[in-house]
Amino acid sequence: MAAKTSSSLLFSRLFSLEFILGVGLTAIICLAVLFSGLLFPNGADKIDLMARLTPPFTNMAHIFGTDPLGRDVLARVVTGGKISLMVGFISVAGAVVFGVLMGLIAGYYRGFWDMLVMRFADVQLALPFILLAITFIAIVGGGLVNTIILLIVSQWVQYARLVRGSVLALREREFILSARAIGVKDWRIIFQHLLPNLLGPVIVLMTLNVANNILLESSLTFLGLGVDPTIPSWGGMLADGRTYLQTAWWVSVFPGLAILLTVLGLNLLGDWLRDSLDPTGRTSR
Repeated sequence: MAAKTSSSLLFSRLFSLEFILGVGLTAIICLAVLFSGLLFPNGADKIDLMARLTPPFTNMAHIFGTDPLGRDVLARVVTGGKISLMVGFISVAGAVVFGVLMGLIAGYYRGFWDMLVMRFADVQLALPFILLAITFIAIVGGGLVNTIILLIVSQWVQYARLVRGSVLALREREFILSARAIGVKDWRIIFQHLLPNLLGPVIVLMTLNVANNILLESSLTFLGLGVDPTIPSWGGMLADGRTYLQTAWWVSVFPGLAILLTVLGLNLLGDWLRDSLDPTGRTSR
């Protein structure tokens, strides 16, 4: 009976609106970006001054219209997604690796290491992100790589605090005490016994942070603090089109919609993962 209930619950979650919309939006956008070279073999930087500021849906050659240099907006939106998605996924991967490692060390060994990692985390959390970003960019400069490093530096703390709290709860459990009693080495306890029990909440936070990092990269690039403006990205396209909002709204609206749909899909997927990995979360709704 319990197995049947569990199976029906899993089936209902797999076909929930959250799952369908989240996976659908994320998959469509990621596939379009991945195969942008096949979809737009001429690239996103082909200039056609004779077709500049063509309105959308009036020309099949430029469905989303063109920008002030005659470049196809649809091609630039799809191609620019490579940069935004790459920044989102790589920065989250870097923050996860460093943050989870620091959280495991702080929670398992406690004492000096716990105090050192957590006090450093407290200092960083006290800094507003925009102040950290301006200071970081002023010291090391902007660009794609530095934007990714900035996002890693600003977000590893979330994973460290999450993992540390979970490790503190797990380190006194019977299976950990038994492993210590029979002489299992610390690194094996950390990576083979503790880490697998922490993956659920970490995966959920990763999914939500990818969406957040796409927004942050777009915001930084819009302000001139992120990716090089010569590289197509959603934030750069928003910045380029802000002076044409009254005369050529499509130059900014379509990259803005791309950001909206991507973040919406990832957030829906993150919510679905949270509910699925934590069965006590929303089963009563």
